[in-house]
Amino acid sequence: MHTGREKSYVFVLCAPPDLREIVFVLQSQSNSHHAKQAERKRADLLAQARAVTENPPLVLFLHTLSDNEGDWSILPLLPYLSHSFGKNSSWIVFLEEQTNVRVKKLVQVLAKYDKNEWFLGKPLHDEESTIIHHYAFAENPSTFKYPDFSAAWALSVPLVARLASKVRDEPLKSDFTIDLKHEVALYIWDEGNGPTLTAVPELCSEEEDSPQALERCATTLSRELPACGDPVKKEDLFVAVKTCKKFHSERVPVIKKTWEKDALFLEYYSDHADPSIPTTDIGVPNTERGHCGKTFAILQRFLSGSAPKTRWLVVVDDDTLISLPRLRALLSCYDPSEPVCLGERYGYGLSQGGYSYITGGGGMVFSREAVARLLDSGCRCYSNDAPDDMVLGMCLNALGLPVTHSPLFHQARPEDYARDFLAHQVPISFHKHWNIDPVAVFNKWLKDDLVTRRSEREDKTEL
Repeated sequence: MHTGREKSYVFVLCAPPDLREIVFVLQSQSNSHHAKQAERKRADLLAQARAVTENPPLVLFLHTLSDNEGDWSILPLLPYLSHSFGKNSSWIVFLEEQTNVRVKKLVQVLAKYDKNEWFLGKPLHDEESTIIHHYAFAENPSTFKYPDFSAAWALSVPLVARLASKVRDEPLKSDFTIDLKHEVALYIWDEGNGPTLTAVPELCSEEEDSPQALERCATTLSRELPACGDPVKKEDLFVAVKTCKKFHSERVPVIKKTWEKDALFLEYYSDHADPSIPTTDIGVPNTERGHCGKTFAILQRFLSGSAPKTRWLVVVDDDTLISLPRLRALLSCYDPSEPVCLGERYGYGLSQGGYSYITGGGGMVFSREAVARLLDSGCRCYSNDAPDDMVLGMCLNALGLPVTHSPLFHQARPEDYARDFLAHQVPISFHKHWNIDPVAVFNKWLKDDLVTRRSEREDKTEL
């Protein structure tokens, strides 16, 4: 039996691993922007490696390792990693594209650990039980630790080999992939039969030039909002808010108090026309869940000429809190002539040939090209109350169009995420008003401070 207690120590006399014994796996995506980011990251890793050895490590792109789109969920990929690299490697190190790595320092860190089963990372924990983790460890949520993927995490090859055998012999059970880092840690822990996460202080989410990072960190992060140029113009963004009559007086006022003013083009789509808001009756009766009929009516309206002709469509719920200036800055990294579908990525049945989808509450962002391809395909709802985000995911999967993930969109409330996870983000959205003051949440987490101030400074400079 493998328990966390058995793994509470490290061996410090191990010989440093040869860089050829380390396989870096970039958790990359196929969207052109993210593919370019991955190429830059690989070039940086290899340049650092060549400065210390003539034998650089392997650097793999996750999205190119197989034709299985669900490989982003990592677990289905373990048999391939074990078979392909198990004989000549000691470590599989997973990185996100924004993770900065000091290769020489990382090698020194890995040298502290023997060649047994290790699961290494920067630990996160829940402050309270949360829906995104299915209320796991409800009696004491902080007891279970899971890795912050953005700080990098590593599996020793012996552990990969055992997990790969388990994946091959026992079908993966979870239908839904919601928070991958938590679900991977649960699978490895295996109800106490496998190792717990070992905290590695050198795997950091600090700013690269901070004193703490310079002194001890093998990995660091930039805490700025990703941006690739001037923000997308307000006139290039159309926002569709899904609402219904019973929430006109409860939820719509929150939007008007917070983020509505940042939209040039915004319409509220409802089952009831209310000129005081105003809302547009989109001709679809309200449903208690799903809202597929309403969402597809919005997509059709977006292309029909009834809505302003913009490059981007944002579809949100009436209890979504979102920073549109931050979104516009992020969208500067994406090409609207491509079929871009952006948001927080979930998965359904990924180990059994399922599909990925953008979870709706955090906001779904589509380029006009993506909407056109979706509707041209004949994709439609099987009922008005079908889950709109999942139906869209099925359609995108059938078309071979990728869902592009950003961890800055959030399906739940700030309270539902680990404090240290949010600490290094510039979030774009949160969702749900349950048991919170949504205006206060918006003002704390999403009120546009940094982006607005930077834009104002640039405007003054130009003057």
